[in-house]
Amino acid sequence: MKLLLDQNLSYRIVQSLQSAYPNSTQVALVDMAAATDKAIWDYAQRESYIIVTLDADFHEYSLLYSGPPLVVWLKCGNQPKQVILDKLLVSRDVIEQAVSDSDIWCIEIY
Repeated sequence: MKLLLDQNLSYRIVQSLQSAYPNSTQVALVDMAAATDKAIWDYAQRESYIIVTLDADFHEYSLLYSGPPLVVWLKCGNQPKQVILDKLLVSRDVIEQAVSDSDIWCIEIY
């Protein structure tokens, strides 16, 4: 499982995610800092990423297009990067279960 962090999430946590989510990255690190949500969606789909975001936009894409990709919607608002990192690490099993369920295209983490 590899994560693609949306622009609103710090690229600084990518290194700390590698043991739990190998090959994860952030949109700016793959030259997509100015990309549209649709371009990010298409990239994640093509490259088998799970999109992690704080915004509802990708949830709406999951309703329109189904998936993949899976969307992890962090509904905790803007938080320090350590809080975001901890939420993703603690939720690894939940994310893994969602990946294996073909009927789930968005999960919410609080």
